[in-house]
Amino acid sequence: MTSATQQDDRAFQQKARANQADLTANLKSSYDFIVCGAGTSGSVVARRLAENPDVQVLLVEAGGSDDVEAVLNPSLWPTNLGSERDWGFQAQPNPHLNGRTLSMSMGKALGGGSSVNVTVWARGHRNDWDFFATEADDGAWGYDNVLNIYRRIENWQGAPDPLYRGSSGPVWVQPSSNPSPVAHALLDAAAALGIPTFDSPNGRMMEGAGGAAITDVLVRDGRRHSLFRAYVAPWLDRPNLTVLSDTLVRRVILQGKRATGVELVRDGRIVTVNAHAEVVLSLGAMQTPKVLLHSGIGDEAELSRVGLPVVEHLPGVGNNLQDHVSFGCTWEYKEPIAPRNSGSEATLYWKSRPEMQAPDFLFCQVEFPVPSERTAALGLPEHGWTMFAGLAQPKSRGRLRLRSNDPLAPLEIDANMMSDPEDMVAAIRCVELCRDLGNSDAFRPLVKREVMPGNLRGEALKAYIRDAAVTYWHQTCTAKMGRDAMSVVDGALKVYGIDGLRIADGSIMPRVTTGNTQAPCTIIGERAAEMIRATHKL
Repeated sequence: MTSATQQDDRAFQQKARANQADLTANLKSSYDFIVCGAGTSGSVVARRLAENPDVQVLLVEAGGSDDVEAVLNPSLWPTNLGSERDWGFQAQPNPHLNGRTLSMSMGKALGGGSSVNVTVWARGHRNDWDFFATEADDGAWGYDNVLNIYRRIENWQGAPDPLYRGSSGPVWVQPSSNPSPVAHALLDAAAALGIPTFDSPNGRMMEGAGGAAITDVLVRDGRRHSLFRAYVAPWLDRPNLTVLSDTLVRRVILQGKRATGVELVRDGRIVTVNAHAEVVLSLGAMQTPKVLLHSGIGDEAELSRVGLPVVEHLPGVGNNLQDHVSFGCTWEYKEPIAPRNSGSEATLYWKSRPEMQAPDFLFCQVEFPVPSERTAALGLPEHGWTMFAGLAQPKSRGRLRLRSNDPLAPLEIDANMMSDPEDMVAAIRCVELCRDLGNSDAFRPLVKREVMPGNLRGEALKAYIRDAAVTYWHQTCTAKMGRDAMSVVDGALKVYGIDGLRIADGSIMPRVTTGNTQAPCTIIGERAAEMIRATHKL
């Protein structure tokens, strides 16, 4: 960055800070739109609406600033887990995981998950988007249209690929820079097993059976470039976009069957802010259904159980919880190899059965040991790497429940991972493929030994899988889009039975996408903003 550019950037930052300080100190009683949640989808929606200077937008975020080294340095992402930038969700003890209680971290800061994740940009598979289109009965959710959106929003820094990549959008995407030898070894191992390799994991690779590639990441000049940084940060000097951090959304205010505002907790006080046009919930797969339930929108029996009035009976709220489940397989290096970039530079998608047309496995190579709390007790090498391998299309489904009618009480989270027997069948094949890759000739110059799981079979391997299973932090699908009785929003992301209320985040996915969910949540934000602007002729 040149000196002149640095001076311009500092001047902009000063102007933006002063503007936001003034806007938040003089909070209005009403806005045209209130977007709840400044994570991936919410950042997109707020920016797109605020692009019309005549529209007043309030963006509310429970977490604080993203201007901290743990966020901006991609290699420090693990330090955000369990910090003030983590909601700290805990699932219930799971009998299908040998009674274990899993941590279900989710981002709580400006940028949400995009400020604390591994920076991976994974668009999802063609089949995911075509499935969304079928569920919504709207072809605009289909792959061909979504590909056009990706091209429009990307600022791709790799080799030019006009069929699949864009170069003038707000989202700075690049291949992992100067990948580690262990990342290249994964691609060589995949090729030796007949798994195709690609220049990028986004594009042709995710239109067919899958493959392996160096990971695409949201990193610019060595620093994380979150979706908040991509979309909202350049707009912080505008008078019509107010960003209110450290503020919790308690519930949506309803007049009859219309959303008219939100109830917030800020500095220990309850504040009410009205919305002239719409309220958009972008709080993620845990908080969005929680706010719906505390607003009287959800299953009648569930609301009655905790003494909440029923405004709209939608039994799907909080149900259909999905997440990618991972089983870490670990190897010890012959000689230490320092992690590069975020420590995750190669990815692989493949299928559990040859006849499948699309991948159902998701592999992210991690350049350091990543055990569960149980497998850590088996002993870890000081220097090693992990195949963070998991199920891209799990069959198991979980649910969320309220503990009480107190909006500040934590949720009861039944993740229910590995409850469907088909997931165990797939998990065994997944671990077997992991071992074939990690023990291949491609890794022999780098690897001293396989640490875990080793050559386990039968019940011993199943026990290892239950003890090793952890979340991929891709919690989704708890307010799904569709047309059946368990759907919460329609194809336009409008909450059934309620006017002026939409949902734009990973909770609307009918099923979890094949891969990391950051990029698909960006598309959800773009589609939501497009439909809101059309409705209100903005």
